[in-house]
Amino acid sequence: MGFRATPQPVPPHPAPPRGGFGSRLRAIAGRTLNLALPPLCPACRQVVHEPGLCGACWRKLSFITRPYCERLGIPFTCDPGPGVLSMQALADPPVYQRARAAVCYDDVARTLVHALKYGDRLELAPLMGRLMARAGADLLAEADALVPVPLHWRRLWLRRFNQSALLSRAISRYANLPLADGVLRRVKATAQQAGLSKEQRAQNLQGAFRIPPESEAAVEGRRLVLVDDVLTTGATANAAARTLLRAGAANVDVVVFARVVDAPRPPI
Repeated sequence: MGFRATPQPVPPHPAPPRGGFGSRLRAIAGRTLNLALPPLCPACRQVVHEPGLCGACWRKLSFITRPYCERLGIPFTCDPGPGVLSMQALADPPVYQRARAAVCYDDVARTLVHALKYGDRLELAPLMGRLMARAGADLLAEADALVPVPLHWRRLWLRRFNQSALLSRAISRYANLPLADGVLRRVKATAQQAGLSKEQRAQNLQGAFRIPPESEAAVEGRRLVLVDDVLTTGATANAAARTLLRAGAANVDVVVFARVVDAPRPPI
């Protein structure tokens, strides 16, 4: 099973509708719908000009920028210089190589994630994906393909979509990377991770992922980037990365929209 064809980059602004009566009619209908049902900020419910956060909520997002741990992407309180790792990365190194997150998982980020995942605000995926592509630019520049963290088929049937796949498609457009959707499958219907300790999360995910035999050739020797919405303890990313590496992946990195960050620690 090969990767999907490399998508073309998305222009920074939507292209104007092409000529023709049907196109003009759809454009008029879209403007009318926006006037009748204007988009709302998912965090504060204020009217916004286009789908996404209002200016006030945008300023409340805690963007993660350097300096941060080169392994885990955890922000530092001071700049220690290039290549320095955090105490957490040294004491408990992850299975994956590196992780990058666009923002800290605070109140506004949580609202965005929940709006996408549980509120069917699918129009937020391009915005979140663009921020993820920017945050993970160094990882994406070295990658061969994106791998969304999959849902078990029962949860996918209930939710009707996989938010990680939506984010992967958005990143794929912005980073001009192929999407390796389907090479990683979730074969175990795990319990919800919320409320579990780090050890319980890891145990919950044992045997959760599998590479189908027809996808092994698409994984072997490839540099892959796992895509998910939130990084908490890293148990899901570790389990998925371990499965890909055992199948012969050359490298596995992780890009998420938000990650849980404790109080920033100085590097060592």
